[in-house]
Amino acid sequence: MIESQDIQKILDKYDKTKLAVGTLGSHSSLNIFKGAKEEGLRTVCICKEKDVIMYQKYPVVDELIIVKDFTELLSETLQERLRSLNVILIPHGSFTAYLSTEQLVSSLKVPMMGNRKLLQWEANRKSQEEWLRQAGLRLPSTFESPDDIDRLVIAKMQGAKGGRGYFLANSAKGFYQRADKMIEKGLVTKQDIETVHLQEYVLGVNVYPSYFSSILNSDVELLAMDRRYETAVDAIGKIPATEQIEIDIAPTYTVVGNFPIVLRESLLPDIMRMGEAVHKKAVQLAPPGIIGPFCLETVITEDLKIYTFEISARIVAGTNVGIGTSPYAYLRYGENMYMGKRIALELKNATKQKQLQTIVA
Repeated sequence: MIESQDIQKILDKYDKTKLAVGTLGSHSSLNIFKGAKEEGLRTVCICKEKDVIMYQKYPVVDELIIVKDFTELLSETLQERLRSLNVILIPHGSFTAYLSTEQLVSSLKVPMMGNRKLLQWEANRKSQEEWLRQAGLRLPSTFESPDDIDRLVIAKMQGAKGGRGYFLANSAKGFYQRADKMIEKGLVTKQDIETVHLQEYVLGVNVYPSYFSSILNSDVELLAMDRRYETAVDAIGKIPATEQIEIDIAPTYTVVGNFPIVLRESLLPDIMRMGEAVHKKAVQLAPPGIIGPFCLETVITEDLKIYTFEISARIVAGTNVGIGTSPYAYLRYGENMYMGKRIALELKNATKQKQLQTIVA
């Protein structure tokens, strides 16, 4: 595992007056790069050829590094180039989707904003559940085996897959039938089914609050709120129930976009306390806790109980809806604050205070 002293040696060689923000060219990269540019930082994008058009249309990248596959980030040649450019990497969902936790912890020798120790807690759904439960949050029930299913559950694949392959079942028989169909369609593999996470499906509205944990300020800020637009589950309501039954639809949960949402104000204190509780527990589990962005994935029931079913200890794509317009960032900072810019601001402040080593790993 890469230790903090290893990163410190790399940082010591950096020209702090020419610090650059780098990330993979997908997920929330435009958010990250725009924020960095607005704070006067250089930007470096590791990008696939097919996605170059995005950065031609939105000129927020100073240097494009073209790769055939994101796993090239693990090559010493590319890492040396990033270090020569004084890059601080900002992790997002594509990091954990294309690279394993072990690779991120042991092979990525470029300073990265955040806490690598928490990656192992985030990557394993059982560890996530333990973390959230110890923080005092309300969680849906989980099931060890499909044979234990006695109510409606959602079957989730391991890793950051954007909802791809998720499905519902309300019995063991229903689970195995649906799993076979998903495998047949190529949406999941047998291995996915063997490691599937079975979670009670709580009926309510999905809400995704995004926070920023500032080690410099010893504070957890609520900056954004969204909900997801998922196919085909969000489209199924357009089909009459009789036709749904006749054609035997098996809805999936692949995320295609996000909607902004403003929560009723009476729920905000609980949402804020939840963010602080999760960070406080993270400090105990993996000091110094969460650094920078994180998101709680919740569902709110008709009696206004908030259940948390997942955590992402990094920037999530849902914060893209708040670029320049998030009401929660506005309430705290005024105009034109959003997650990408907040990340860049923290990097700038840490550099000025000579505390950069406290927010990167």
